[in-house]
Amino acid sequence: MAERKILTGITSEAFTSDSDKWALDKLKKVPLLPLVIQKFYELGIDRWMYCHNMSMSVRCGPNQYPTLHRILKESAQVLDMPEPELYLSSNPFPNAFAGGVERPYITLRSSMINTMTDEQLYHLIGHELGHIKANHVLYFSVASVLLPLLDLLGKRTLGASDVATYALVLAMYEWSRQAEFSADRAGLLVCQSLQTSIDAEIALTAGPNRLSGEMNREAFMDQARAYQDADTLDKIGKVILFAMVGKTFTHPMPVHRAQQLENWVLSGAYDRIMAGDYPNAPRVSAA
Repeated sequence: MAERKILTGITSEAFTSDSDKWALDKLKKVPLLPLVIQKFYELGIDRWMYCHNMSMSVRCGPNQYPTLHRILKESAQVLDMPEPELYLSSNPFPNAFAGGVERPYITLRSSMINTMTDEQLYHLIGHELGHIKANHVLYFSVASVLLPLLDLLGKRTLGASDVATYALVLAMYEWSRQAEFSADRAGLLVCQSLQTSIDAEIALTAGPNRLSGEMNREAFMDQARAYQDADTLDKIGKVILFAMVGKTFTHPMPVHRAQQLENWVLSGAYDRIMAGDYPNAPRVSAA
């Protein structure tokens, strides 16, 4: 692939979706959230999570899984952001996550390495870098321990009803799903190929399998469009399904993510960014 374009000075505003902004604004208005975040910091949970991850994973660097470290380094350069720590952990279920509010890191599961090509890993790592650059990590970290935090707060003694608690949980899930669309855009900005990003989504959805060479990108996108363009009866079914189980998903459905990313490209927003038309961080002049 040709050398990747460095998006000098780019801010997260360039790739943050409107739905992400809307859901985060809604989440911040839930009265219990400030108390939960305060307890998160008081207990030092961010540090606990960092130490646990470090104790269970291998940290990548120039002399430890240098291929992964190189991909991280190049990806961080594209998004013009500091390079977080990168870890590799043993897990048969393909996934990756970003953590560390005060000391950011990305952890890849070993099955991801077996599932994706190097080019697809640029999308995956770019996706996780997007979470970090967009300041998603605090809320993701709080969400991962939300229920225990609510118990520690003693929600009833604080005057919070079960309804208020339930509202916070649902708002957190809703924002988590919407944040993924923003991160997918960051993944595309890093790998700089919609085809590669879609292939990465297919690989993540289908998982490791010996027939991966038979993967068909166009067939997957046809599937995604068919899902979105469902008839009235199927649309009602999707609403019912969401009400029953979907509202507690942390990620959007894969076919929906693929089409949303394609729609973002078709809107012209991706091409404008690649042409240099994007929100820039103010530069601090030397004294």
